[in-house]
Amino acid sequence: MASTAKPVQDQVGRMEAELGGVVVLDFGGQYTQLIARRIREQQVFSSILPCTTSMEELMKLEPVGVVLSGGPSSVYDPEAPKCDPKLLSLGVPVLGICYGMQWITHTLGGKVERAERREYGRAQLNLENASGDSASDLFAGVARSLRVWNSHGDHVMMLPHGFRTVGRTANAVAAVEDRARKIYAVEFHPEVNHTEQGTEILRNFLFRVCKAEKKWSGAAFIEETVEAIRKKAGPTSRVICALSGGVDSTVAAALVHRAIGDRLTNIFVNTGMLRKNEFAETLEMLRERLGLRVIGIDASDRFLARLEGVSDPEIKRKRIGAEFIAVFAEEAQRLQREEAHGEIGFLVQGTLYPDVIESISVRGPSATIKTHHNVGGLPANMPFALIEPLRDLFKDEVRRIGRELGLPEEILVKHPFPGPGLAVRLLGEVTGSHLVTLQEADAVVVEEIRRAGLYEKVWQAFAVLLPVRSVGVMGDGRTYGLTVAVRVVQSDDAMTADWVRLPGDVLERISTRIVNEVPGVTRVVYDISSKPPSTIEWE
Repeated sequence: MASTAKPVQDQVGRMEAELGGVVVLDFGGQYTQLIARRIREQQVFSSILPCTTSMEELMKLEPVGVVLSGGPSSVYDPEAPKCDPKLLSLGVPVLGICYGMQWITHTLGGKVERAERREYGRAQLNLENASGDSASDLFAGVARSLRVWNSHGDHVMMLPHGFRTVGRTANAVAAVEDRARKIYAVEFHPEVNHTEQGTEILRNFLFRVCKAEKKWSGAAFIEETVEAIRKKAGPTSRVICALSGGVDSTVAAALVHRAIGDRLTNIFVNTGMLRKNEFAETLEMLRERLGLRVIGIDASDRFLARLEGVSDPEIKRKRIGAEFIAVFAEEAQRLQREEAHGEIGFLVQGTLYPDVIESISVRGPSATIKTHHNVGGLPANMPFALIEPLRDLFKDEVRRIGRELGLPEEILVKHPFPGPGLAVRLLGEVTGSHLVTLQEADAVVVEEIRRAGLYEKVWQAFAVLLPVRSVGVMGDGRTYGLTVAVRVVQSDDAMTADWVRLPGDVLERISTRIVNEVPGVTRVVYDISSKPPSTIEWE
């Protein structure tokens, strides 16, 4: 069996050449994949490559344009990530975003310095040269003043030769261009929703500057991904899939099943960290509704034992990740002994890009935020190679792919659920009694959100059990019970999220029911933190 994990991404180069797409060069920015996703939303294919990619390799893809991502570094630092300067003389249109703008400036002889006043969050952009023959193509049809989203501590102090300023904020040069060389750069982030008319700015780059064609679709993704999976798995290898019944793993399983048919065996493990009744209900749905070959394994006692005495969230995630692989390895060996239909060499996971970017540095020098069990939580020496067909996508993109595949809507609208399950919604040591308490409280939250007609309108709604006890009064007597936090957020892609302003009567019903129906809980609080600075999950 393979000893290292390598995701299926072999199709990217061929698709880029066929579809005439845009390459995003990654300098380590947290929003790098969001840039690629915004481009794909315009039906233009985009892929991400490391900023260190050679120009020979880049040009083999025949891109119609290149975007330089943001990043956490300062261009004047000795270890700052760099791109081959030849990029700026190839004649291919270039758009630099944040660090990308600073790298262009620094590389071409301009000056970048640490700012006296850093810009994080919203700022007001005022455009110059916005009309007439000299108007910027990048800002065609865009308001002359708009709110943008910044995240930088360095400013461009002097432009390179041939560039002009086309936009400023109160503290910085915010947009520049060299029209002759088709090089454009902005200090803000047009890819995030917080930037007004950010989509229009990206669309201008794609269609006015790059002359890109709309050739990208969910159907194209399915066709190319299925072919890549067939090539990766070969004609005889068998594959197992870590199937949970959520959107991500189910869509991943459907893609692999389309590629290799009955050579795929899905394994659904009850870790004990699932939601109330989820194991039995999900098994029935996957087998009866989707016709997938699914083996259910109840390993709840085993996982609970591995978490005994553990409070640190990273240790929780890593132990759960390691135990997952142990369970799958044992099941793979059993299947090979009993069925003797070829080696099981691959493990399928429904990993998405937000999981990846928060867990590890993927293509550029991005910062690790936390480990996800199906990314950074995997052991270094695995008995399987990985097939992760959704690794470059966001949740809403996966839902669209699922609809193209004809999956039931009830699966596609299901709220995201973390790989480690309730273990990262139960702060402190995970115990059996506390898991039951959390499952009951979480069921109340979901039931009331559904009752209010909000389930399909919010991104996630769930309960968190806190290691905090507080005094209460029940039946004229003093109690000293547990605290449950309720978390309901709205998001487009899980990269950013805002807390939902629930109606007061909904909050009241949730609180009343939890305190009355869940033994041991005497207090309910509502989480009003957004991402950033918080993450969606508590651990």
